[in-house]
Amino acid sequence: MSTDTGAGAGADRRLREVVVVLNPNSTGDGPANARALAEELAQRAPQLRVRLAETQHAGHAEDIAHDAVAEAGDAGGVLVVSASGDGGYHEVVNGVLRAQRTGRGVGAAAVLASGNANDHATATQDRPLADAVVEAAEGGGFDRMDLLEVAVTGQDPRVAHSYVGVGITPVAAAALNEHDLDAAKETYLVVRAFWRYRPLTIVHDGREVRIDSLVFANIDRMAKYAQLSDTSAPDDGRYETLLIPHRSKLRLLAGFLRVLRGRYEVRSREEPYTFTTRNPMPLQMDGEVVSVPGGTDVTVRCLPLALRTVR
Repeated sequence: MSTDTGAGAGADRRLREVVVVLNPNSTGDGPANARALAEELAQRAPQLRVRLAETQHAGHAEDIAHDAVAEAGDAGGVLVVSASGDGGYHEVVNGVLRAQRTGRGVGAAAVLASGNANDHATATQDRPLADAVVEAAEGGGFDRMDLLEVAVTGQDPRVAHSYVGVGITPVAAAALNEHDLDAAKETYLVVRAFWRYRPLTIVHDGREVRIDSLVFANIDRMAKYAQLSDTSAPDDGRYETLLIPHRSKLRLLAGFLRVLRGRYEVRSREEPYTFTTRNPMPLQMDGEVVSVPGGTDVTVRCLPLALRTVR
């Protein structure tokens, strides 16, 4: 864990305001968790300004986070909390980073785990979020974590807090994350995804590679079950890559089972990874999907300690 409590330019400021973002139409625990957090903070840290912000449409969480940081300006001290799963938190993180990159202000982000998988929270938080927030409000400062930046030709760069992927592994992971099902139904979803899947072709280091899956990870797990690495950390300035070359459906399934058991080879790297798509493909960032046309350059790189957070 990397903590920044120093003084001077660029240092993290004491936490003064918390904006809790929630989807009022969610059928999950987000709205209730958000209100419970606000009530607890009012009792334990009355010096904090705490407000709830309800989203109205897809992408609104990113705008709320951006505006909250911009309103705080260079004084900093604002934490935007996403009461959601990994996808909602993805929007909040991008909103905070957009404000900082355009010089609008300084902010922090955290997730109040309220989704199905909650991979990011499971991998990075070892205590209740309220405890971390109270400590920051009392002068404990903010932690810092790495992010993954994804630069796609013709699109604005985005960041991912946990993972980026193309191919079957993120597709199957998304299928599992979207459902809170028993083992039999989850197995059915995975088998159906594998049966329908077709391989992709990318160009990397000047050669064509047919792949079934390519994943870049900032945390050590994915989709509730998959333990990607025993040594990775979200603040080590590195990220993990997992590549499954194209093979028969049976071997692909066997490879995916090895991923779930944490037995598939994962490589750690610091340098950017660039590839070119040969055919159109969906690219997933923290479970959120963007379409990438064929013949497009994609670069994934680590942004060391780019995100202020509490955990």
